[in-house]
Amino acid sequence: MGIGMQIVYVGFPGAARIEAEAGVQLLRLMRFAAYVNNCHLAIEAMHGPNGPYYDARLDIVTPDKQFIPLPHCSDKDPEAAVRAAFDYAERELAHRGHAFLRLGN
Repeated sequence: MGIGMQIVYVGFPGAARIEAEAGVQLLRLMRFAAYVNNCHLAIEAMHGPNGPYYDARLDIVTPDKQFIPLPHCSDKDPEAAVRAAFDYAERELAHRGHAFLRLGN
């Protein structure tokens, strides 16, 4: 059984290439499937003093329904923002996985 993912686009209609990138990045988390049941990815088009950029936020839901919000990741390229969000998730899950194993669960 895999990890589910919902994607929400805020402030723009989204694009197939962004969804494809998110799907590729989700594959990186499959080794943590014992700790992750679902992911919520929100990508928002933003406007700042240096021009437009994209904010990506990935939240994780564990099998026991614990909600793990992760920090926002921003970039001028939406795919780069998505990759950064999954980079952070991978580091967080690796850390939590090691802690879980140390507890003997």
